Amino acid sequence: MPAKRSQKENNSKYLVIVESPAKSKTINKILGKDYKVLASMGHIIDLPDGKMGIDFENGFQPEYVVMKGRKKYLTNLKKEAKKSDAIFLAADPDREGEAICWHLKNQFSKNTDRIYRVSFGEITAKAVEEAFKHPGKLDMKKVNAQQARRVLDRIVGYSLSPLLWGKVTRGLSAGRVQSVAVRLICERENDIRNFKTREYWSIDALLRKTEEMPEGSDGPPEFKAKLVKHKDEKIEIGDRGSADAVVEELREQKFTVEDIKKKKKKSHPRSPYTTSVMQQDAFNKLNFSANKTMRTAQGLYEGVELGEEGSVGLITYMRTDSVRISNDASEEVRKFIKEQYGDKYCPSSPPKYKSKKRAQEGHEAIRPTLPLRPPATVEKYLSPDEYKLYNLIWKRFLSSQMESALYSLLAVHIKAGDYKFHAGGGQLLFDGFLKVYREDGDDQTETSLLPPLEKGEETALVELFPEQHFTKPPARYTDASLVKELEEKGIGRPSTYAPIIRTIINRNYIKRMGRSLQPTELGELVNKLLVENFPDVVDDAFTARMEDELDEIEEGKIEWHKALEEFYSDFSKKLEEAKEKMKSVKKQEIKTDEKCSKCGRPMVIKWGRRGRFLSCSGFPSCKESKSITTGVKCPEEECDGELVERRSKRGMFYGCTRYPKCTYTSRKLPQEDPDKAEKQDQVEGE
Repeated sequence: MPAKRSQKENNSKYLVIVESPAKSKTINKILGKDYKVLASMGHIIDLPDGKMGIDFENGFQPEYVVMKGRKKYLTNLKKEAKKSDAIFLAADPDREGEAICWHLKNQFSKNTDRIYRVSFGEITAKAVEEAFKHPGKLDMKKVNAQQARRVLDRIVGYSLSPLLWGKVTRGLSAGRVQSVAVRLICERENDIRNFKTREYWSIDALLRKTEEMPEGSDGPPEFKAKLVKHKDEKIEIGDRGSADAVVEELREQKFTVEDIKKKKKKSHPRSPYTTSVMQQDAFNKLNFSANKTMRTAQGLYEGVELGEEGSVGLITYMRTDSVRISNDASEEVRKFIKEQYGDKYCPSSPPKYKSKKRAQEGHEAIRPTLPLRPPATVEKYLSPDEYKLYNLIWKRFLSSQMESALYSLLAVHIKAGDYKFHAGGGQLLFDGFLKVYREDGDDQTETSLLPPLEKGEETALVELFPEQHFTKPPARYTDASLVKELEEKGIGRPSTYAPIIRTIINRNYIKRMGRSLQPTELGELVNKLLVENFPDVVDDAFTARMEDELDEIEEGKIEWHKALEEFYSDFSKKLEEAKEKMKSVKKQEIKTDEKCSKCGRPMVIKWGRRGRFLSCSGFPSCKESKSITTGVKCPEEECDGELVERRSKRGMFYGCTRYPKCTYTSRKLPQEDPDKAEKQDQVEGE
C-alpha cells in the first residue's frame, strides 16, 4: 500500500473507484485525505443499445461502447486519473465488479503500470486497509465469465425478441434465464388448473388417563391421538359414510397403550445466510420482495451513518452462495455468545456448514461486520426496513454459531381393535440457539405434553372427531419459493435472482396476485411459443449446464469463446427454423359484438405488449382502442363503468373504465372472498 501523504497537503495522491456514492463515502472515511474515492455509478462500458454488437465471425468479439448518459462519469474519472499517482479499482468482489474494473482499466490504458485491483467482502476499516496493503491484479477468468454471460444473454435476447415482434407484437422480449423462470410459473399454473380435488377424512380421538396421576405430574389427564393405521396398513378414508362407519366401530373398542418410545433429539441451528436464503426469509418473515431485500441489503453493505462514528458498512457482501465465515468473525461471535448468554450456549468448537455445489467459497456468508453491533444499538440510525433486515441477518448469524437445542420426545402408540392411533409429545430441555429466535417470536418453542402412561395401560375414550378434508392444488410460486426453485435447479446465481423476478414482472409476463406470482395471458402465450420452438432455451437442465460452464470459465477449465460457439451452432439453426415454423398470432383478430365508440365499426381483440386489448377493426384509419374489462361492475355509487386490469410500478391493480371521471382502484376484484384474498400492498411490487 503506498505511503500516506501528509495530512497538510490538500490534493489527494491516489484515486479509488467504486460503483456507488454511498460506498465511496464509507471507504473515503477509512482511507483518509490521501485518497480520493469516486463512484463509476455501476457499469460505464457495455454492449450497444439497438443492435447485436457481437462479431460472430471473429470469435464472438463484443463491440463495447460508453453507455448512454455515462460519458460524464467517465470523463471525470479520466481527469482525476491523470492527476493521481496510482489508481485503485475497488468494485464489488464478483464477476460484474471485475468486469467494471476491467473496462475502466482499458480506458486508462496509458497508465496500466500504476493501476491496482483491490477487493474486500466487507467495508470495514480492517478489511479495506488490509486490501490496500496487498493490492492485486484483475482476475481475467472472472472477466471472461462475465463477458460470456453478457454475450450469451445478448445473443438470446436480441435473436428471440425480434422474432416475437414479428409473431406477436412489437415491444416483447425474451431472455435466457428469465424465460426459464416464466416457464416454471406457467407450468405451475397449468398444474393448478388441471388439479382434481380429492376428498379425505381424518379421525382424532380424545383420550383420558384412567389410572391415578402420579403426584407432581406435568401432563394433563386428557390428550389427543391421531388414527394412522388399520390392520397395520396406512388408513385412507375417502368419504363421510366410511368415516361414520369407522367411528361406530371405534366406539366399541378398548384403547390400550401398545408401545411407548422415549428419546432425546437435538435441533441444530441453521447456517448463516446465503443470498437466496436471505431473500426467502425476508419474504416469509418481513414481506419483502426479493428486489426490496437486495436494495436494502446493498445500503447496509455500502454504509450507514452511525452518528459520530460516520458511515459504516454493517454487513458483509450480500451476493454470495457460501456459508463460510472468517476466523475473526468466529472468534468474536463465540466471545459475544459466552458474555451475553453463558458458556453453555457456545459449542465446544465452531459449527461447520457445507455450502452447495459450485458455491464461491472465496466469499463469506452474509453476516454483520465486526465489531458485532447488536440491532438495538444501531436502530436509531436505520430506516425501519434497514433495521428489520439487519435484525434478521444479525440473529441468524448469531444463532448459527450457538449450541443446538435439546428436546425430550415421547411417541405413544395406542391400539383400538384393528386400528392404531399415534400421540406425540415432548418438552424442551435446553433452548440453545432458540434463545435468540425466541426473542424474535420464532415458533420453535415446546411441543405438547402427554400424561404419564405405561405400556399395556387402558385409556378411556372421551370423544371421536372425524374431520373432512380436501386435497389442495400446488401453491403458486412466491418470491421465496421461486428463488428456492431456481437455486435448487442451478439456474441463475446470487446476483441474478432478484433481477429475474423484477424483469419478468416489468415485461408483463408475470403479475403479482397478493403474495403470489401468476402468469399473464401474454406470459403464457410467449412461453408456449418458446417451449414449442426453443425447448433448450427454456429447459432448466440446459440452462443449469450453461451456468456450470460459466463457472468453469471462471475456474479456467474452458475457454469462453468455445463455450459460446458450441451454444450458437445449435441455437442459430433453431432460430432459422422458428422464423418459418413459429405460429403467428399478430394478424389474428377475434371479432366481438362491441362497437367502436368513435366510428361504429366492430371492435376486435388483438395482442399487444401489455396483453390482449380491444381495437377498432378500422385500424389504422380509426385508432380507437381500450382494455378488455373483467366484466365486474365498478362498485362506486352512480358509476356505470367496469373494472379493467391496469399496471403501475407497484404491480397490477384494477381500475374503472371511466377513469379519470371515476378514480376507483383495488388490488383485488370486489367479488373475491375477502378471507381468501391476500393483501397485495403487504408486499412491495417490483
